[in-house]
Amino acid sequence: MKMTTEEAFVKTLQAHGIDNAFGIIGSAMMPISDIFPDAGITFWDCAHEGSAGMMADGYTRATGAMSMMIAQNGPGITNFVTAVKTAYWNHTPCLLVTPQAANKTIGQGGFQEMEQMNLFADCVAYQEEVRDPTRVAEVLTRVIAKAKRLSGPAQINIPRDFWTQVVDIEIPEPIEFEVSGGGENSVKKAAELISAAKNPVILNGAGVVLSEGGIEASKALAEKLDAPVCVGYQHNDAFPGSHPLFAGPLGYNGSKAGMELIKDADVVVCLGTRLNPFSTLPGYGMDYWPTDAKIIQVDINPDRIGLTKKVTVGIVGDAAKVAKGLLENLSANAGDAGRDARKAKIAETKSRWAQQLSSMDHEDDDPGTTWNERARADKPDWMSPRMAWRAIQSALPREAIISSDIGNNCAIGNAYPDFDEGRKYLAPGLFGPCGYGLPAIVGAKIGQRDVPVVGFAGDGAFGIAVNELTAIGRGEWPAVTQIVFRNYQWGAEKRNSTLWFDDNFVGTELDTEVSYAGIANACGLKGVVARTQEELTDALNQAIKDQMENGVTTLIEAMINQELGEPFRRDAMKKPVAVAGISKDDMKPQLA
Repeated sequence: MKMTTEEAFVKTLQAHGIDNAFGIIGSAMMPISDIFPDAGITFWDCAHEGSAGMMADGYTRATGAMSMMIAQNGPGITNFVTAVKTAYWNHTPCLLVTPQAANKTIGQGGFQEMEQMNLFADCVAYQEEVRDPTRVAEVLTRVIAKAKRLSGPAQINIPRDFWTQVVDIEIPEPIEFEVSGGGENSVKKAAELISAAKNPVILNGAGVVLSEGGIEASKALAEKLDAPVCVGYQHNDAFPGSHPLFAGPLGYNGSKAGMELIKDADVVVCLGTRLNPFSTLPGYGMDYWPTDAKIIQVDINPDRIGLTKKVTVGIVGDAAKVAKGLLENLSANAGDAGRDARKAKIAETKSRWAQQLSSMDHEDDDPGTTWNERARADKPDWMSPRMAWRAIQSALPREAIISSDIGNNCAIGNAYPDFDEGRKYLAPGLFGPCGYGLPAIVGAKIGQRDVPVVGFAGDGAFGIAVNELTAIGRGEWPAVTQIVFRNYQWGAEKRNSTLWFDDNFVGTELDTEVSYAGIANACGLKGVVARTQEELTDALNQAIKDQMENGVTTLIEAMINQELGEPFRRDAMKKPVAVAGISKDDMKPQLA
């Protein structure tokens, strides 16, 4: 069939139902963006490509539907790097479209030329370049299929001079792969270990959320065994929070109940998780990972199995299908050993932790440091981070989708939110980019218009995405709610400075004259300042009402004291020792 290359490209997108694109307009992509409206594809023109990529990540994570990142070749495309690597570690199947400098000018150092394949080689699950205009639909179909099968971003690179060419081409049918339920022998061996366990524990990761029916399958397995279910770091939505077997998130500022329950496990069933380091790091002074337990790891990617923890049985497969297979292969009396005592221990441990969490107002100082004590004395009437999180919890709708950013105050909140279903908690993941909270929740709202959404960010991280306030107030953009924890510091780095660098605060302080609520108002949005728990709860209640009923985007600036939670990298840092010594007197003038 005769058509232009841009028509073939867009028709292929239509065949896969990809109808949302995020980026900034540029001449290299205008031949296809020009026909987006006729094709039913919405182009969301953002303020920065990095935020655009995080919107695409948030959209796909909230909906399960693929979206597209696209921008001008060269500097527009380079701005996607952080977002694409974030999507990679979030296991988000997004399509990255990178128009390339024209073939006839490549290698001449021309305008906006960049080697874009090498740039993303470590950021995508798959990448391919279009070598001939007649292959554009074939390559795009394969790239989309790889993104879905590998559950990660995939890149198609296309020289811009390939557009507008008339070619004879057929649009391929989408390639669909059936996911595996795991190897027959490995599933049986794992089922035997679980059947003989006295203290089985299930650990759910992102794969349970991404797998169709994954949460229900893991729930059935847990209920058969009466086994507590922990979730990985930043995957609080991987099991229903109201379920009596839910033990909470592991890792940084997670659930002490989950940590106490998993440390006594004799078998741990790790469903859909690569066992990332932050999900197993010590917390609350406990090195809780059960080193003597039998570990069963289920992951769709065989390269992740056994990578971070010693594994007894590895199963390559889809979390839902494997969980069902394990359940079918269990012995009739699986879980009976110690069942009553186990159920009682789960209930008691959870209750004790809930009482402790509800009474935690302040952050502890490490021996020899006094920053948190000084922070409380400096602003005795201000909210602490934990007070703010409790105020938020009392107003946050149960059905809401939330996003988090990287940083100390967002991390302090890790133990608080839980959910009734998956695709509700969008966190920046293990790449740890600042500036994720706002764009991710905007993307989620674009995909889930009837659901309330709330983004969270510390004031340092939010500064990286603040320019998106200039984009999201336009009429076609849906309303969202964003909370910014305002304490005028880069908190995670400041906690490092108090612990290892003797309060030598290099680059940790933010401008106290800046008002994010004021910037929001200047952008035609609604900016609100909350100084007490009551004001924060009331502001969030009103913001949700305005979002859902009045189409108003609200930014709430929550003023909190400068208390700092646990350092992120206690495992990776130590106090430096001066040997040669450093002096300003050694600074030499530069030669002209």
